[in-house]
Amino acid sequence: MAQQSLSFQGVENADQVNRITTALMMLDGVDSVEVGRHGAEVEGKARREALIKAVKALKLGIEVK
Repeated sequence: MAQQSLSFQGVENADQVNRITTALMMLDGVDSVEVGRHGAEVEGKARREALIKAVKALKLGIEVK
């Protein structure tokens, strides 16, 4: 199982963290996710591009790397 890290800038509250967590968990190939204000650790077979796209699709005004 592969592990990937994402970095965030601009996450300010628990609601944003919860929305990011939900969006990532709904992706095919994601087995587990730990999300915090500064980033996420994702385990599974999902592609990095798909993870970033899912977070950006939330339009929370945050930067994802």
